[in-house]
Amino acid sequence: MQIVSLIARPGTLDTALVESLRNAFGGGPVTVLSDGEAAEFPVEAVPGNFEEVRASLGQQADLNVVPAEGRRKKMLLADMDSTMIQQECIDELAEEAGVGAHVKEITARAMNGELDFEGALTERVALLKGLPESVIGKVLETRITLMPGGPALVATMKANGAYAALVSGGFTAFTGRVAEMIGFDENRANTLLMEDGKLTGVPARPILGREAKVQALEEITARLGIAENDVLAVGDGANDLGMLGRAGFGVALHAKPSVQAECTLRVNLGDLTALLFLQGYARSEFAD
Repeated sequence: MQIVSLIARPGTLDTALVESLRNAFGGGPVTVLSDGEAAEFPVEAVPGNFEEVRASLGQQADLNVVPAEGRRKKMLLADMDSTMIQQECIDELAEEAGVGAHVKEITARAMNGELDFEGALTERVALLKGLPESVIGKVLETRITLMPGGPALVATMKANGAYAALVSGGFTAFTGRVAEMIGFDENRANTLLMEDGKLTGVPARPILGREAKVQALEEITARLGIAENDVLAVGDGANDLGMLGRAGFGVALHAKPSVQAECTLRVNLGDLTALLFLQGYARSEFAD
């Protein structure tokens, strides 16, 4: 049995659309998870025209299909930049260094898979050489905002026994604080090297990228004694594709086109609470 999920921006999910799709797909009874926002229904198998229907919905709703069995995952493995927070930390540091536009261009190309991640990170960090360490705190306080729905996602999954890990190709100076703010159990990222209170322009080696995220998936599931199918992974960039492909649910969140092309689960309209709806949680079950 499969579950067809429709998630829209709050207050915009049309009941008639849900019923029309249920009838077209020969689905079972509709379950409303959040009025005007999320609904679902079961089908025996993924409809043959599913992708065509998904593409036709445009901005009406995100359409996904997930197995009915094992939906509520035991672990969340999340990217940080442009996933759990709304910014790319290195871009915000670059703004403080006066090289924002140049670094943002490199970041966008790297996240779309056009550039080697390690080389792109090394090049961008070099441009930050000489920035005072205090800038990190300033950026955290004045430039970084949480992605809507993140605290509810982590709190609800943890309230139901799940483990939450934040894994980033960014920097520990940011993941430590973000993990604490949202409630993650652990975090992994790169380290910005400092000398005399200033950034050296060099990241610590080895650089954590795509393979490090897969390694985190392998190591943490082994430690917890759970299967990779028990994991919900979420990210937006090319360096997330390894973990997204391995996890039971790999969700491309507001992702780059090249990432969406390789992921079957995509969220473009909803916020991070969409990941709870995909697991079958109703809004009334969300933890604070």
